[in-house]
Amino acid sequence: QVQLVESGGGLVQAGGSLRLSCAASGRTFSRYAMGWFRQAPGKEREFVVAISWSGGSTYYADSVKGRFTISRDNAKNTVYLQMNSLKPEDTAVYYCARAGSYYYTTPTRMDEYNYWGQGTQVTVSS
Repeated sequence: QVQLVESGGGLVQAGGSLRLSCAASGRTFSRYAMGWFRQAPGKEREFVVAISWSGGSTYYADSVKGRFTISRDNAKNTVYLQMNSLKPEDTAVYYCARAGSYYYTTPTRMDEYNYWGQGTQVTVSS
C-alpha cells in the first residue's frame, strides 16, 4: 500500500510563493510518474502538473505554466511543487497523486492515477 502525505499549504498574499511537498511511502516511488491536482470550492478537481519517474519530463497546465515548478527527489521519496506569483484563483486544495502504471510518462487524467494524498489547502488572498 502506498501512502502520500502533502504538506506546505497555507495562506499567502497574491504575488507570494509557497512550496508544497508530497512524501510517499513504499519502495516503488522512483518507478512512477507523479502529479499534482487541485480542487477549488464548487469546482471539479483539475490537473496542475505531472513529472516523469526520472524527473526528466514535465507537463504543466497552461494556467500555471511559468509560475509553478515541479521536481522530485527519488532518494527521499518526495515530490515538490514550487508555486510563485500566486493568484487568488490558485486557491484550492492541492493533491498529489501517483501514476497507476509505470508506462505513463506525464499523465494528465485523474483515472491515470491510483494513489492520492489527503490534500493540503492553499489560500491566496488578494
